[in-house]
Amino acid sequence: MHQPSHGPDLPREIEVKLAVSSAEAALQTLDRAGFAPLHERAFESNVLLDNAGGDLLHSRRLLRLREFRNETILTFKGPPEPGRHKTRPEVETCVADRAAMLGILNGLGYASTFRYEKYRTTFQREGEPGLAVLDETPIGVFLELEGPSEWIDETAVKMGFSPEQYILKSYGSLFREYCDANGWHSQDMVFPESA
Repeated sequence: MHQPSHGPDLPREIEVKLAVSSAEAALQTLDRAGFAPLHERAFESNVLLDNAGGDLLHSRRLLRLREFRNETILTFKGPPEPGRHKTRPEVETCVADRAAMLGILNGLGYASTFRYEKYRTTFQREGEPGLAVLDETPIGVFLELEGPSEWIDETAVKMGFSPEQYILKSYGSLFREYCDANGWHSQDMVFPESA
């Protein structure tokens, strides 16, 4: 299958996930490491889209429509690059009308394949180039460190994590593993009130 060129100048997302036992434990870890909230805790709803043949999934690309803090954001992510951090091209833009954007994508042959939800709180240390994000999901609590590779490694160590604890998988992959391990049969990673 021909893969479209992504060009050398597309922005790159660099991040890792870290599993934590609870939101309270994560907040204590963030506080000890000197992080302060940048954005308050807010509900986030995501829809991944693909064509009937699953071309995006098979080529490890992603098309997502996200609702978060009164904004709708359309995101394209390219295939992950090799390395110990999750690095991939990422381009996103705000969309004025979610229903209209969904109609356009449906008209182009893209339909919803997976929904996932979380409560997200964003943290930052003043003057530093990266962000720490607390994600409370239906399958557990995760910290994401996003920023330059060196910053991620230094910050993870300060927070008491090692590179062996880095999680590079998507929430979709983690959800499928969780369902298999726990005998769940659910199409989407959503909270019970949304199912």
